[in-house]
Amino acid sequence: MNPPAAVRGLAGRVWYGEHWLGVLLLPLSAVYRAGLGVRRLARRLRPAKPLGIPVIVVGNLTVGGTGKTPLVIHLAGLLQSRGHRVGIVSRGYRARVARFPHSVGEDDDASAVGDEPKLIAQETGCPVVIAPRRREAALHLMENFGVDLVLSDDGLQHSALPRALEIIVVDGDRKFGNGRLLPAGPLREPVSRLDGADYVVVNNASPAGTPAKAGVRSNRMTVHPCAFRHLPSGRREPADYFNGQPIHACAGIGNPQRFFNALISLGIEVRPHEFPDHHTYHPGDLLFDDGLAVVMTAKDGVKCAAFAHSGAEALQNVWIAEAETRLDADFEKELLNRIEALIHG
Repeated sequence: MNPPAAVRGLAGRVWYGEHWLGVLLLPLSAVYRAGLGVRRLARRLRPAKPLGIPVIVVGNLTVGGTGKTPLVIHLAGLLQSRGHRVGIVSRGYRARVARFPHSVGEDDDASAVGDEPKLIAQETGCPVVIAPRRREAALHLMENFGVDLVLSDDGLQHSALPRALEIIVVDGDRKFGNGRLLPAGPLREPVSRLDGADYVVVNNASPAGTPAKAGVRSNRMTVHPCAFRHLPSGRREPADYFNGQPIHACAGIGNPQRFFNALISLGIEVRPHEFPDHHTYHPGDLLFDDGLAVVMTAKDGVKCAAFAHSGAEALQNVWIAEAETRLDADFEKELLNRIEALIHG
């Protein structure tokens, strides 16, 4: 169940502002920190057993979207182009399947397997397996698909999953909010956790932007719309298609404002409509009375595919913003070379 808008708004003000409630929640954050300490000790005493192939974890420190999934999709494409057999694992948030691990198929609806796993499978063509225990998902990939490496969409805090490489993605706009641990702030782990990562990638940071953390090398990543796809027909139009026009922009992602800003940068007059992350859409959510186009993210679009051809009036002018992920060329080359070195032992 999605929390009411008022609750989501309050969490945003507490985590990314100076709301007094954040101070009152600090004792609970202390309890959470103690739990993290116990988990770290358990991991040191019983380290995860290697799987025999490299696992690359792409995760984050904060609750909500930072850009992990676009980076996973981008890396999968690059590695496939070099001839590697890539498998991808995900928890499958809100998945409703009979048993785990579950391989995401073409006929699976996003509401059953999760919006992000469905999007990843659709965009990459890679085998994608979901399971709350990601180690089981990785073993399933190895046994049934013969992959030579595994990308994990999230899972940084999943200590049972061995990893050869960790990439932490940071939201370049919101960074770490008030810097506090849950529930007083948005952090799943302290910012000092960046020190142990192999790479830190800052999403949507300006070239001259500040690093994620002083003393930690940060690498730049951008995700921006490159085309628009008409949901009912599949027709594609270039990025300047809506230039100078007003549209309704709908986003049910971790940081909707990032999406709205990306559309504004294309010269579009955006009328924003923010939904909770992983929102389950209904045709009525997209029904407006002015005849303007409705534009949404690809992650939102996979959840609307089930009723895209229903003939519903609300869908006749709905478009998906297809996005392109870019890394700085030198960093991309370095990262790919390091992953290939892991594959070849």
